[in-house]
Amino acid sequence: MAGVAALQGAMASLSISAPGAASTSSFWGHPLSTFAAAPAGVKFMIKTCPIQMRLKRWERKKCKPNSLPVLHKMHVRIGDTVQVIAGREKGKVGEVTRLFKHNSTVIVKDLNLKSKHKKGTEDEPGEIVMIEGPIHSSNVMLYSKEKNVASRVGHKFLEDGTKVRYLVKTGEIIDSAENWVKVFKEGGSE
Repeated sequence: MAGVAALQGAMASLSISAPGAASTSSFWGHPLSTFAAAPAGVKFMIKTCPIQMRLKRWERKKCKPNSLPVLHKMHVRIGDTVQVIAGREKGKVGEVTRLFKHNSTVIVKDLNLKSKHKKGTEDEPGEIVMIEGPIHSSNVMLYSKEKNVASRVGHKFLEDGTKVRYLVKTGEIIDSAENWVKVFKEGGSE
């Protein structure tokens, strides 16, 4: 009973003062701050994050001080032809269809296939479908279809001042207006 009385006495000493009044209460030796109400006519804006990530429950993403995820720069882009240089699919060539910049992974068309078990509904039965799994970007290299060789990527400026990517081994320029038009047309038709 004595312990309960001491606890009640300690809780009574932690009375929070009214907004604007001097705060005399403290907790563990630190003063408690009081919050004044917002003046009339002031509206608070709640900003939503436009970036949406598809993470597993156990995945943790590194965040910047403003709570946005750290997005890594990658040497590949959507529409690039790449060769897998490590893992089960080593040596196979495909086209990048999707990028995940928060964990530096790419999805390559028809490579790294995984089986996904879809649950059935009243209308249609369940099935097992094959989907492409992500591959880390460090395990793919850009690939030249003309010379049939994988190469590192380099950056250089053209005469007109545009910065482009090129293959180091062959000197072939990857970025061109025709390639981007083709990628955007294919993306819009899906």
